Amino acid sequence: MELFRIGFIPVTLIDVLDVLVVTFIFWKLYQIMRGTRASQMFAGLLVLFVFAILSRVLNMSGTSWLVQSVVTVWVVAFVILFQPELRRFLMQLGQNRLVRVLFKTEGARTLDAVARAAAQLSNRRIGGLIVIQRDSNIHSIAESGVRIQGEVTAELLLSIFHQRTPLHDGAVIITGTTLEAARCLLPLSENPDLDSELGTRHRAALGVTEEYDCVTVVVSEETGTISLAHDGKFAARNLGEPELRDALNHLCERGKIGRKKKEKKRDAKGQDDASAEDMAASG
Repeated sequence: MELFRIGFIPVTLIDVLDVLVVTFIFWKLYQIMRGTRASQMFAGLLVLFVFAILSRVLNMSGTSWLVQSVVTVWVVAFVILFQPELRRFLMQLGQNRLVRVLFKTEGARTLDAVARAAAQLSNRRIGGLIVIQRDSNIHSIAESGVRIQGEVTAELLLSIFHQRTPLHDGAVIITGTTLEAARCLLPLSENPDLDSELGTRHRAALGVTEEYDCVTVVVSEETGTISLAHDGKFAARNLGEPELRDALNHLCERGKIGRKKKEKKRDAKGQDDASAEDMAASG
């Protein structure tokens, strides 16, 4: 369907969509590469790309032949030069909310199941305590409970925390997409600044995140309030299902990128310190 014309060139809805998609891709690449060493190389490649288009428009046959001859080399060089940036771009693209809805990864499905189960527990005023492992190994805590080794689903979590089941007391441990164990005992927080009205379930949610790198979802049996604990404090409280899902994705999926960046910075700092010590020793 033709929308309008620019001179003798018809512009359709597909053309507009095409321009928007290309603009979005280049804008995201610019955001990712801005301030990095790859930004100058990316600018150089853009200049070559524009030059290739101009050579075709101006019917410069010799230049066009030269550009077409090195297209394959360009693709390989682009992948090699911008490997970290491309990986970061694809990870951010995969974490987009629309992409997660259309193409749910196993991790996203697990977090979605946790959010749905927590919302239903909240509506029914059933207490729940769900520990999601990140980097730390919490195998010792899983051993304190009953081994399950099942796929994480909202239905399984609801059946475990039902008051008439023998597994409803304690916490469940989730590693990746597997529900490792139920009825697990968690260490209680000894923080003296905590609100005295917090019950055992909430203190356990904070306690385990003080000692391990994990995220804990806790549902209050009295009020139905959903809270999210991380790093020894409540990251959010009074959450609904959509807010909990987004917070879990932020802490469990995007948090991996932040931890990797911190590890790289720490490694780079360690190498710089070692180089400084070597220089001091040689001097």
